[in-house]
Amino acid sequence: MSYMPWQSMAPLISVMFAAAVTATVSPAHLQASTEQQQLVDKARLTVEAFAMDPQQEDVRQWVSSSKGVFIVPQLLRGAFVFGGAGGGGILLIRDEKSGEWSQPVFYNIGAVSFGLQAGADTSELVVIVRTQKGLEEFYRSDFKLGANVGVSVGPLGSSAAMGGISADLVSFGRSKGAFMGMALDGAMIAVSDDSNSTYYGKAVRPTDILVKKSVTNPASAQLRDAVSALTKEK
Repeated sequence: MSYMPWQSMAPLISVMFAAAVTATVSPAHLQASTEQQQLVDKARLTVEAFAMDPQQEDVRQWVSSSKGVFIVPQLLRGAFVFGGAGGGGILLIRDEKSGEWSQPVFYNIGAVSFGLQAGADTSELVVIVRTQKGLEEFYRSDFKLGANVGVSVGPLGSSAAMGGISADLVSFGRSKGAFMGMALDGAMIAVSDDSNSTYYGKAVRPTDILVKKSVTNPASAQLRDAVSALTKEK
């Protein structure tokens, strides 16, 4: 019996290995991964829109002193399972020692009414997580704004207004190019386990991503850089 030399078998082994890897990644998984990355990219664009507006000095200061930031790049009226409005959101938290921003965690947000600007069907939302209590609510499976945790509409136009707010979360909205405060009392926020497991390739909880830091996805780098840039003075 004759055997093929190892050198001549190497190309065949490479082809077989590549085929095996491709077979383990289903088209559905690839599509889902793309959907989550699209939300990450849209969140980056939302952060950049806030960063470029010269009237949002107060938002940048809020972020720089925050525990974390929750970004909803598309808040849609009449398009969510919880009720009349909602969308997908992403949370990043800031390491208090290094100042670096975490990998993203995916959530869903919905409510009967968000107090959207009149005539606005699509808005962007940035929620500043100010306190440890506010941050710990995001570690749960779901929670209700205004009931489990205090939320306030963010002040616009004057950084001096920051001192009068003690809520755990502070919300800022942007609709059709105009910035506004946005009332979120009654909104529900729920962890999107499916999105998180798809994005990181295995089942993970928010604490696995944010506290244990057991998973990473390099494709989130641009979003994390954008949030970091938002905290820097111009």
